[in-house]
Amino acid sequence: MAGIPITRTALMLGAALALAGCQEGTPLFKKKETDAAPPAATTTRLVERDVEAPEVFQVTENGLWDGRPSLGGVWVAYPGVTDPERVIIRNEANGKFVIGALFRRERENPGPKLQVSSDAAAALGLVAGQPTPLNVTALRREEMPEPEPEPAPETAALEAPETIEQEPLDPLTSAAEAIDKAEGKEAGAEEQAASAQAAAVPAPKPAPKPQPGKLEKPFIQIGIFSVQANADRSGATLRKAGILPTILKQESRGKTFWRVIVGPARSTTERAALLKKIKGLGYADAYFVTN
Repeated sequence: MAGIPITRTALMLGAALALAGCQEGTPLFKKKETDAAPPAATTTRLVERDVEAPEVFQVTENGLWDGRPSLGGVWVAYPGVTDPERVIIRNEANGKFVIGALFRRERENPGPKLQVSSDAAAALGLVAGQPTPLNVTALRREEMPEPEPEPAPETAALEAPETIEQEPLDPLTSAAEAIDKAEGKEAGAEEQAASAQAAAVPAPKPAPKPQPGKLEKPFIQIGIFSVQANADRSGATLRKAGILPTILKQESRGKTFWRVIVGPARSTTERAALLKKIKGLGYADAYFVTN
């Protein structure tokens, strides 16, 4: 012990006692037990949308506005209607449409059976006294599943480090080696600090260019149709205006329907301009969707 300094001897004895105590008793590091996280509950959000119901009422015939102002807003009248209905009225000649009411026609006059109010005629672009082919379809409010947001990219789980079992070491030998390693690390750290101070400071790297952010809802939904022909007509109207639509066939609760959407937009400015143009074509109920 004469060749070893007093401080080094004290450190060796202290480390030896600590190691001996760990070997006789419990290990220094104990694996923490964690309970498995319960699975996250998933719910589907339902929203109400207008869905066409041709089984309730649908006709495609000439309609007529007699040129006189009428009360009651947007509506059409047709013989034999029993109850008032909420309907979508389409002008087959120019593709314009409007949502209004359907009533029973009280008087049978010569000419087209569909009588059109002055407000409906203005929205559809009808000329007074000129018969125009119209499509009238009943609407129903139904709950539809809201489009789910796109899933976030999955990240690979970090693997737990492997546990290496070692045979117990002699306490005195372990203490000496631990002190030698500590002194070696301190010397190495001092050398590295001196080298770092002597080295020239590298030039800062240019900051990366910001990437354009993705819109949360880059698409615009024109409408939901229970008849494919009506969805195709809306798509044709958009194409004539220079807008490229997408028609998606989907199913919910055993019913098949067709969604007409436009997009994706690359920025909020582009999306706002596109929505304004779409609403200018008569699609007042268009709204932003995720997909």
